[in-house]
Amino acid sequence: MTDDLHAGPAPEPAPRPHGPDELSALAAPRRLSVDDHMFTAPGLPGTFRLQLFTADGARPVAVATQVAGAEGTSLMNGVETFAGAVWERHCPEQDQPPVWVERQLWPQGPLEETCFRRVVFDGGDRYRPRGPKWSVITHEQLQDLVGAQVAKERGAGYVPRAAEPPKPQLVFAEFAVARLARPRPFREPACMPAGVPWWRRLLRQVLPRRGARSCCWYHGGDWHRVNTMAIEVLGRARAQGVDPDGMEEFATAHATTAGATGWETQALATLFNVANAIQPSRGTGYINGQHRAQAMLEVGVRRTVVLHHVDET
Repeated sequence: MTDDLHAGPAPEPAPRPHGPDELSALAAPRRLSVDDHMFTAPGLPGTFRLQLFTADGARPVAVATQVAGAEGTSLMNGVETFAGAVWERHCPEQDQPPVWVERQLWPQGPLEETCFRRVVFDGGDRYRPRGPKWSVITHEQLQDLVGAQVAKERGAGYVPRAAEPPKPQLVFAEFAVARLARPRPFREPACMPAGVPWWRRLLRQVLPRRGARSCCWYHGGDWHRVNTMAIEVLGRARAQGVDPDGMEEFATAHATTAGATGWETQALATLFNVANAIQPSRGTGYINGQHRAQAMLEVGVRRTVVLHHVDET
């Protein structure tokens, strides 16, 4: 089971650069002590390039670079486990995780994000950081932080995963939100503690709510308007024969024409990104999308768009 972010621009608020004062306080001349082109964490099927910069008396800085969608568990979905593994393996004497910076390489097109992002953790136990928050850091800021050159590429030691069998056909379809499985969010305990029980989801279908909240990205905008646009996008895309891989760009163009806010545009894009779309599992859970599903259930959205994988016969 994965988080909403997945691969792709995670449904996070538009990231903002860190303040120079915070970064300058962490800056120090460091050396590249580890350059592992195929770092893996125990029990998690994902790989990435790890560049670890260290210096006596300075907090280590870990830079993780990954080819999005091609290396198993994404940096965003596995950030707590990945950062904890680097902490335990390479700097176990530290009382907090290394400064964590990640970059996911998206080869599909200009809409995909390829910037560096710093991850700040709210807390955590030994080797188990938790509460990640993402924000942009430029390549120049990163090099000033570590006091050394930081490679932006995946690296010559990257070994692509073995070719997988042909994937099932991707199909976006309209879906009744009330029929979605009960979400079990795991990153927003303050505002998404325990899913949405059946009686509350039915109440909200009759008495929907609108408005945004400041607690997290998932509650940060109007899901009713986003899903109205999503149904429109789905209908127009079918009429024009848009390929599933082109749906995100098609939806973003529609949002621009409709005068959508930045949050609405981003939220709409996540519904049509093949790596981040809401995808119910064939059982009673989610492959992806449970945080957005919970936010929609809480406000009584009636119809949304989900991604199905249909086996070709």
